[in-house]
Amino acid sequence: MPPDISVAVVDAETPGNVGTVARAMKNFGLSDLLLVDPPELDPEGEAYGMAGHAREDVLPNAREVTFDHLVDSFHTVGCTAVTNEDARKHVRYPFRTPADLADSLRDVEADTCIVFGRERVGLTNDELGRLDEVCAIPASADYPVLNLGQAATVVIYELRELTVAEAQVPDEIERADEAEIEGLHQEFVRYLRNVNHPEEKRAKARRLLRRVLGRAHPTGREARTLRGILRRGNGLLEHPERLRDDREE
Repeated sequence: MPPDISVAVVDAETPGNVGTVARAMKNFGLSDLLLVDPPELDPEGEAYGMAGHAREDVLPNAREVTFDHLVDSFHTVGCTAVTNEDARKHVRYPFRTPADLADSLRDVEADTCIVFGRERVGLTNDELGRLDEVCAIPASADYPVLNLGQAATVVIYELRELTVAEAQVPDEIERADEAEIEGLHQEFVRYLRNVNHPEEKRAKARRLLRRVLGRAHPTGREARTLRGILRRGNGLLEHPERLRDDREE
């Protein structure tokens, strides 16, 4: 069973960023927002304006806590843009990327808190040194610093496997069944014959199509549509008078 996951923002300077974090939490199935030394969050102000539907629950239910409370109460993951590049220092190294984080947290048998720092300087070395894990977003070396709201959205998105039971998009594309795909191949064989494709090249052409469809995993609708196009083309090639009739109409 995945852990309960909270999100903490430490010493945020801009109310709007707190609202953006709350909105990202709402998008990806999180609700427990913890704030350490937060700015004033006016219900008529920027935070609520940026929060979207999270203004109805996540943001008004946010709790103000101390950094000590985070350390004492949770398995903590500190998020940072800047890391050391080797194993000689252990404040910001080793670190996980957001894409790795869901797998690492899946079997943690403790309440977990993802901790974000200040807009300008993030979390200090002293703060990171008190947290259990470090997460960093790989970005351009020329400009690796993300806005607080952006960074939180990226990290929280990558945790969706643990936090979102059902999304608005299907989990996977439903591949056409083999009979539908094989019917498409047979129609292609008929087409090669009708266009008088060189007989010695037909086997290669059939193999190429099979490889393409094998990689593409077409849906049933896609396979039926392509087969229908080939079938119509074959019908016109085999009965050209139908094409003349269509033009006369």
